[in-house]
Amino acid sequence: MAALYEGYTLCGLVPDQNLSSSGIQGIEEERDSDHVVVTDSTRSVTLYKVSDQKLLGSWTVKQGQTLTCSAVFNSQTKEYVVVSDNKVIRIWKEEDILLDKAFKATVSSDIWMVHCRGAVRLLDSLLAAPQQPIEEVLNQEETIRWSTTIVAETQQFVIFTTEQKGDHFLYLQRLNPNTLQRYRLEREEPGVSSLSFSASYRDKHIHLLYLYPNGHVYQSVVSVQGLAVEEGAQALPLPRSLLLGLPVGDGLLEAASAMVLDEAHVAVVGVPHPSAGAGKDFLCIWNTNFQTLQAGKEMAGKIYGQLWSFSNKLFIPHGKTLSIIPFECPKSSLASALGKLRQAKTEAPASVPSWNNILHGEKAQPSRTVETRKTRTTRKTQSTPSVTIDQVLDLIKTAPVEEVQKEVEGFLSRADLQDLQPSVGQLASTLMSRSLNDPAFYSPSTLAQLVHTQCLCHSVCPDLVLLALEKKDYFLCQLCLQFFPDIPEAVTCACLKAFISVPDVDAEKVRLEPDSISFMETLISRDRGQVGVQNGFSPTSCEEDCSDDVSGHQTRTEAKEKTSAPPEQICPVGLHKAVLLNEILQTAYSDTFLLPHLKDLSSQHVVLFLQYLQFLYLKYSQDDSLQMHGCRSPSLAQVMDWVCLLLDAHFTVLVMTPEAKGLLLNLHSFVRSQVRLVSELGKIESSLQELKKMKVKKDVGQYSIEVIELF
Repeated sequence: MAALYEGYTLCGLVPDQNLSSSGIQGIEEERDSDHVVVTDSTRSVTLYKVSDQKLLGSWTVKQGQTLTCSAVFNSQTKEYVVVSDNKVIRIWKEEDILLDKAFKATVSSDIWMVHCRGAVRLLDSLLAAPQQPIEEVLNQEETIRWSTTIVAETQQFVIFTTEQKGDHFLYLQRLNPNTLQRYRLEREEPGVSSLSFSASYRDKHIHLLYLYPNGHVYQSVVSVQGLAVEEGAQALPLPRSLLLGLPVGDGLLEAASAMVLDEAHVAVVGVPHPSAGAGKDFLCIWNTNFQTLQAGKEMAGKIYGQLWSFSNKLFIPHGKTLSIIPFECPKSSLASALGKLRQAKTEAPASVPSWNNILHGEKAQPSRTVETRKTRTTRKTQSTPSVTIDQVLDLIKTAPVEEVQKEVEGFLSRADLQDLQPSVGQLASTLMSRSLNDPAFYSPSTLAQLVHTQCLCHSVCPDLVLLALEKKDYFLCQLCLQFFPDIPEAVTCACLKAFISVPDVDAEKVRLEPDSISFMETLISRDRGQVGVQNGFSPTSCEEDCSDDVSGHQTRTEAKEKTSAPPEQICPVGLHKAVLLNEILQTAYSDTFLLPHLKDLSSQHVVLFLQYLQFLYLKYSQDDSLQMHGCRSPSLAQVMDWVCLLLDAHFTVLVMTPEAKGLLLNLHSFVRSQVRLVSELGKIESSLQELKKMKVKKDVGQYSIEVIELF
């Protein structure tokens, strides 16, 4: 399925005072996919490096002058081009500091847009004689509404739409030879104009996508082999087909946009999420082949209906921020649309029936917490007559917990459901709404069953994890950490604080996922075994590392006497608390956003967490087979990453805490052992590379012995 990944901020915005505009006029790609030019709606052009979110240059026109189109970059001349006050063309290079001193030319007619791959009037010919008369392409009362360029094999096309007295037209201009085609777009409802246009080229046709305020997304297909329209000829009718009927809620859309991502996926912004109520602050990816919502992400702040896409990244202004959201759109198929595509990565945990097992006939091994397909099918045939999603939603609002649980379970077990994802989102949102408004109502098993469907994410149900923490429903928290790919760092830290604060006695009473408990039982019960070097660490190396630090002041014997003995491999927390902490270690995060929240942990909790991480490291160093690939368990790399995170967030406090001294020395030795391991692996890698470069002797006879020395 298509996916939206964790985004990041490119820059801040200065929206209009009435918040009707984001303040951005356009975004264009510059020298490569990692550089973009952002033009604001008033006076400034700014160059950014996307991967570093770094400002590389900025140019501004004088007070009283206004930029009237997006700046573009000419890759051949390494120059920027922009238009101010509709008629003044400005051209400059990156090293130019003052935009007002750069080249300027005033033309005789208003300019709608400058494109970096050709235009209706080529820039060179226009600058040769700026005041030359411009041929009339449009009628007197016809106005350009949108334009873009398309490169189709060896041909370049300029596409633009116009409006004249409520009628809308599409122009397709081919460059070299210069030909023009004009089409009339079909009308929607009276007085309704399209909110956005998007164009793409494939299979020798240009595909035009346009979104109307009523949520209808249409597609028109134009052949690039068409004939030119003679002067004075009537515009050709342009047929259209309905691709999507998006939910609009109450009223019409005001600020929304739809953009083609590939032949089967469309990005939509400013349209209500079907499972999140009336809010329109969402970015979604829809599959047009199967009419399914593939991914959704709530955007904080007002949505302005603007969207750009470059190199699998979506640029979206919202609130006072311009964000970049990476996305992925795998090849469309029925299996991927239903979330059943065979994946190359590790199988899903045994607590959830795998789609791979269902699709390919392998014997599924569901755990005790989930019904098998056979039992669900048997129960389905004995259930009451089917009810609609609306009936179930109405029942959730008033019925007692037992009845709600029974009806939701029966609804999810039905085989005739066409699209489970929106239904699950609606059920979860309604359950959450009642749980928040009525503290006496809470159905943990129903919410857990909805999470198990893997059709929910944090963006769809943002209060679910926090409500589970409030109810001390740690089993539901565990499921959310396992199945939600988009949990914010603040929520992750809230879970960490709750897990590490719960007494071991209370934690042992909590029902948790059986496989995760089994892993910790294996880890804790494993004998210490013989001492040896595993993953670059051993107790002996710990002593040697510590003694190296003081060799200039003490003898090796004295250093060993003063260095604390290797810590006992006793888990500092209870079994169930360890299981919950393991879920935290495996949750996705961004260092930048996680570190500020980690600083809220008390020093006591930080020391306890570090002691647990030390315990995991020692166990993994003793026996690397404990990192079982078929079981949900933290990896050694995740353990070390969290050690570094905690030290970065609390280093000053830990240095001043007496009971943390020995712990810090041990952790220091762990890091040194890992550095030594990586260093030795690097040497081996270099040696193997040199061996690979050596010429192999062809004539070695029937028998030979060759000695290779590694230095």
